[in-house]
Amino acid sequence: MSAVLTCGRFKLSLERPLVMGIVNVTPDSFSDGAQHFGAREAIEHARRLVTQGADILDIGGESTRPGAQAVSADEELARIMPVLEGVKDWGVPISIDTCKPAVMATVLAAGADMINDINGFRADGAVKAVAASSTCGVCVMHMQGEPRTMQAHPVYRDVVSEVKAFLADRAQALRGGGVTLGRIVLDPGFGFGKTLEHNYRLLHDLQALRVDDYPILLGVSRKSMIGKITGRATDQRLGGSVAAALAGVVRGAQIIRVHDVADTVDALKIWSIIEQGVRA
Repeated sequence: MSAVLTCGRFKLSLERPLVMGIVNVTPDSFSDGAQHFGAREAIEHARRLVTQGADILDIGGESTRPGAQAVSADEELARIMPVLEGVKDWGVPISIDTCKPAVMATVLAAGADMINDINGFRADGAVKAVAASSTCGVCVMHMQGEPRTMQAHPVYRDVVSEVKAFLADRAQALRGGGVTLGRIVLDPGFGFGKTLEHNYRLLHDLQALRVDDYPILLGVSRKSMIGKITGRATDQRLGGSVAAALAGVVRGAQIIRVHDVADTVDALKIWSIIEQGVRA
């Protein structure tokens, strides 16, 4: 298992789980849409996340919730770029959540350290866009279908083996395009073309999704897979989200993408003390 992730200007140790804080610069994201829609609000939110212990910031300018409508590359960049400019010199890696090659190329040239692509770098030019940067991190996510229709009727013969095969194939495509091993992260894509049963099967069998030495990113924060079990509204899913995050870490997840950074960081500190047998 790789102990270091090359992420643009940074070399991130994976000796402990890393926390990726979510910064949605959108009017319609499922959990915090419009709360930070505006550069100043988004930058202030990002600063809070860093203060709370975020290891990486993940900035998104297009909602990918089920049923979400696509936006143009120009609109996405208009949302992202002022925030990227405001946070890129904070000493924290900046990830950009996008599936558009034109956006990837622009934000990498402007100083972004990682690209997080829900489409698994399948768009024409996506692999080339990230390969052109010799050091950016890349997160490859699995998604069945596309955001507008992905939850209509997801079907798998064997969700674990199919997701693993997809991730392995996309990692190989990136390697073939010139992206080195230590830059690639894999994300099973919880909630992206999966039923409740699919999501929990993937979480239960997360270790079986391991492909070579690629680290796994877990993104379950506040999602419907939490709400359907707890009966909680989106803004009341902290307990369930932290429980799922810890279950993922136990099963090998090395990066946890979350809305609630402070609580997740605290939970991981306690888990780490217990696991290491270190006296507090």
